[in-house]
Order: sequence, then structure tokens, then C-alpha cells
Amino acid sequence: MNMLTRRLLIAATATFALAGHASAQDKSIVVASTTSTQDSGLFGHILPMFKAKTGIDVKVVAQGTGQALDTARRGDADVVFVHAKPAEEKFLSEGFGVKRYPVMYNDFVLIGPKADPAGIKGSTDIVAALGAIKAKGADFISRGDKSGTHQAEINLWKVAGVDVAKDKGPWYKEIGQGMGAALNTASASNAYVLADRGTWLSFKNRGDLVIAVEGDKRLFNQYGVMLVNPEKHPSVKKDLGQQLIDWLVSAEGQKAIADYKINGEQLFYPNANDSGA
Repeated sequence: MNMLTRRLLIAATATFALAGHASAQDKSIVVASTTSTQDSGLFGHILPMFKAKTGIDVKVVAQGTGQALDTARRGDADVVFVHAKPAEEKFLSEGFGVKRYPVMYNDFVLIGPKADPAGIKGSTDIVAALGAIKAKGADFISRGDKSGTHQAEINLWKVAGVDVAKDKGPWYKEIGQGMGAALNTASASNAYVLADRGTWLSFKNRGDLVIAVEGDKRLFNQYGVMLVNPEKHPSVKKDLGQQLIDWLVSAEGQKAIADYKINGEQLFYPNANDSGA
């Protein structure tokens, strides 16, 4: 083999190797999701299974639902996995998403200090409980970040006849951060806070906090997943993103979600087959 031929062969081999490396690197997607799916540990449980099956690496951007949807609107994500159905339907109607798939649900719980200054512990009426918190000026921590949990909280205040934008006083504190940070703040200040059950169950720094109110049907918390519309953003990896969605709603993905437990307690309940969810 002469020197020129050898150099051409080496160059061709290097180019092939680099192309293969780039292809392997490209087998990844970005999912804009909520802090609850991340903070609860769910993604840490299910995504390694998905990668083992497909070879697709999933990079999660954990934000409040409002921020996650905005990230997707900018085309900075391939898939969005959130929990605020009206906001999700608006996202679709604007043409930013392809189709919404229900995936799973859990519920919200109202967390509060053991001392229970609002006198609501053990109640199953979230509206009455919020009214008591307002009436007694008991400290309440709000995420204040336009997340699905924050939107649910604001809606519950409205049902309770409280306009927190006008009626909030020093007792109502907005922190503009995720679920874990809100729970940490509530723990440090012995305040009430609305949390998704999954993050609460995985939360270690509870201090004197306990579940004060649970079981009200108005605390239902549904999650949905959508592919970002490649017609809006051609950079969207539609085939890889759809593979994740298909896996999440498949029997295998739904079982992986159901199998995620902390101390024997299930955090999320799969319901991909419920078309109305």
C-alpha cells in the first residue's frame, strides 16, 4: 500500500468513526417536564429502563409546567411532560404540540405543621381548609412559579372565595421556586404548602410537617405528555420523541410507573387508557 492510499484509508476511517460518534450523540432528546416528576425520583426510576430498551438518552429540563410549556414553545425541547390540562390544551390549540396523551395521575395534599395553627388537620375539605388558613393568617408558602401545582393552588383559592392577588398578607409567601424548595421553605418556617403527593413522599427534610388535608376529589392531579410540533420547530427529533411517548403509554412503560414506590407506597398511578384523563 503506497503512502497516498494509506492516508486516504485513514482519513476515510476517521470520517466514518466521527459520523458514527455523531450519530450516537444525536440519539438523545430533551424533555421539558415538571419539578414533581424529577423531585419525586420518578424519572430516575423509569428513564434508565427506556434507555436500556431503545438506546435513547433523555435529558430532562425540570421546571414548573408554565415554564416547561414556554421552553417547548421556543423549540428548546422535543417532548413536554406536565400536569395542567387547560394549559396543555391551550398549547395544542396554538399549534405547538402534536397530540396530548394522558399518562398517569396522583393527587395533591395540603401539608402543614403538626401544631396546626389553622385547625384543619384531618379535614377532607380543601376549600374549607384554605378559608381557615386565610381567616387565621396562618403562614402559607406558594410556589408562585406558574407551575401546574401553582395553577392548581390559585384555582383552589378562587373556589374558596379568596383572591390571593388582592387578599394576600404577610401570611402568604410566594417563592418563585420548585416543589422541593417550597417544601424546604415550609419545613423551615412551619408553614402550610400545597404539594403533589409524589414529591412529598420522597421529601426527606420534613421537620414538623405532616399531611393536613387529603382525599378531596378537587385535589386530583393528572399528567399528560406531548410531542412538540416539528412543523413549528424542524429541529424537534420527532421519531425519538415519539418513541418515548409510545413507551410511556405502553404496557411496559405503564408498569414501570406503577412499580415506582417509596417505602412500599405507590407515587403515581398509570391511566394512559383513560381517554378522558
